[in-house]
Amino acid sequence: MNKMTAEDYLAIAGRAECLVTTAEVEAALQRMSDAISARLGDKDPVVLAVMTGGIVATGLLLPRLDFALRLDYVHATRYRGGTRGGEIEWRHRPAAAVRGEHVLVIDDIFDEGLTMEAIVQACTEDGAASVLSAVLVEKERKRDCDYRPDLVGLQVPDRYVMGFGLDYKSYFRNANRILAAAPADI
Repeated sequence: MNKMTAEDYLAIAGRAECLVTTAEVEAALQRMSDAISARLGDKDPVVLAVMTGGIVATGLLLPRLDFALRLDYVHATRYRGGTRGGEIEWRHRPAAAVRGEHVLVIDDIFDEGLTMEAIVQACTEDGAASVLSAVLVEKERKRDCDYRPDLVGLQVPDRYVMGFGLDYKSYFRNANRILAAAPADI
């Protein structure tokens, strides 16, 4: 499916199961912002939004963070619009921006963990003073990597999820709840 019609979008949304409501996401964002503020409020951090899904979580968290910070982005992807991850592809690695800085990396989801692990490792290799990682959603599943994010907003079952930055074949990032795609749509 290359381009989705309005009818396709509505049909997929209609078959999807709502796992997390808007109110539950808002509460998770507040818990995350409180924890981030406690840990980085006096550090003048560089915030790295993980493209592309992490821009939604970052955009929702930033107005809740009432302290000095700078915004940049990192773009490392494994999915490239698909539903299965592959090798890490670096599209933008902000090495100079993190050198000597306290860094907050924000992403939409912690699925297999390989992308976040690679980004945090890259920040450390590039000379960050410290790295704190935060994800809006963590899937409850076994992983091959030992890395775990420092802050997690919500946990969801190991299903194909979309909404609040999470995508389904590059769509549904704008859904205002977290949905699980129906098995027929995966």
